[in-house]
Amino acid sequence: MQVLRWTALATMLASAATLSMRRTARPSALRLMATKADLGMENVRRFRVREVMDADEDILDKEVLIRGWCRTVRNQKSFAFIEVNDGSSVKGLQAVVDADVPTFGEVDKLSTGASVSIKGTVVESPGKGQKYEIKASEITVVGECPSDYPLQKKRHSLEFLRGIAHLRPRTNTISAASRVRSTLAGATHEFFQSNGFQYVQTPLITGSDCEGAGEMFRVTTVPEEVEKIPKTEDGKIDFSQDFFGAPTYLTVSGQLSGEAYATALGDIYTFGPTFRAENSQTTRHLAEFWMIEPEMAFAGLPEVMDNAEAYVKHVVTAAREKCAPDMEFFGSFVDKTLNERLTKIVEEPFERISYRDAVAALQKQIAKDPSKWQFPEVEFGTDLQTEHERWLCEKHAGGRATFVYDYPKSIKAFYMRENDDEETVAATDLLVPGVGELVGGSAREERLDVLVDKIKAMGLEEEDYWWYLDLRRYGSVPHAGYGLGFERLVQYATGIENIRDAIAFPRFAGSAKF
Repeated sequence: MQVLRWTALATMLASAATLSMRRTARPSALRLMATKADLGMENVRRFRVREVMDADEDILDKEVLIRGWCRTVRNQKSFAFIEVNDGSSVKGLQAVVDADVPTFGEVDKLSTGASVSIKGTVVESPGKGQKYEIKASEITVVGECPSDYPLQKKRHSLEFLRGIAHLRPRTNTISAASRVRSTLAGATHEFFQSNGFQYVQTPLITGSDCEGAGEMFRVTTVPEEVEKIPKTEDGKIDFSQDFFGAPTYLTVSGQLSGEAYATALGDIYTFGPTFRAENSQTTRHLAEFWMIEPEMAFAGLPEVMDNAEAYVKHVVTAAREKCAPDMEFFGSFVDKTLNERLTKIVEEPFERISYRDAVAALQKQIAKDPSKWQFPEVEFGTDLQTEHERWLCEKHAGGRATFVYDYPKSIKAFYMRENDDEETVAATDLLVPGVGELVGGSAREERLDVLVDKIKAMGLEEEDYWWYLDLRRYGSVPHAGYGLGFERLVQYATGIENIRDAIAFPRFAGSAKF
């Protein structure tokens, strides 16, 4: 178990709350006064860059105000070109400033990265690749940017950008990923709310291990000094004297809590951060990540697959429609097969194949040339690797998203419902091209005696799950759900290869910067 200092976390939260109170103690008039004094031009409506770029011809000759950061500045002495990006679009908007503009001298203060406020008129642009530009009538430098600014006008590797995660949102790739991520999040709420699901906020601090794998971060306030740590008679840490009176951890899943509300409200979903103390440096794993976890009462495995398919189709469609310029960028510069893949996932039904049939198909393929596989040994009970998952959906299913279902119970979690064959559980993974596993779900074990036996067989403490077992004691119903890693969804929708570029500030083994 990894340890999180609860005192530090509590201090951080208290400081944030105090700062928030200070900010809200005085009304927005203070902020408005500062804005007017610093920026001016308040008599003209501010337009977002994308708003101007997407407008019809009615916007021509309209006076607008744009604010953002300079991508490029070309000062020709008699006039200047300034490309401004405000984060609303992957492309910037060009402003032309003639030397006779009273504030033309401000141009000398501008450089890549500087923030600027420009008032002017929208005119047709003679340049290629842009419909409009701004003929500036007033320009104000809001914040200058020195020459050591790391994001100069050149290509930077994603690895380099991870070292300046506080500035990388200003780059095309990360800003586009952020907008797509935002749209996917909004579409997530839209999908579940429109289908009658209730949004439940489950706790981040828990006393139970949902997965039973033990890869959890411990939350504690025990003293840092070894000699002051309270001990039991057998020399172990006495967590009865800790803040919560028992061992507690950062959650790996909101599922168990979600089941409690699903068996009362019917259909619910959670959407929040989860944590796993897995010492992994792969492009697919994070220590802190977001999960979407719907739970449905009076439902089984078929409902899980139906709902997950509808959800993925919905959010991918939303990203393509609402983030078209960003998706075009990813299709041109990140993954040239992206548009074809996403079209297929939206327009074609998902494939469904049992685990047994999937293993048989893999064995047949691997036998042709085992040397091409990193993990050539596949049999019933094998936990499929990414190369297996990708072959199943990319090759065997012809590039279609694929549900593999009815996995061996030996490789799945204790809460999954055991099938009548007593070898498999009613579980499924959704595999998608380019990523592998995107969704994992199952029917939940609703039979009390079977669930108790499975908890014991996993070496877990029955008393730690007393409340979870109560859901089976009092009005138990068949129910099911699934979990989807949100960052993997962002990866799939954008073609981004490394999951550390699909979240604002990645947390992984050895790094909790920013």
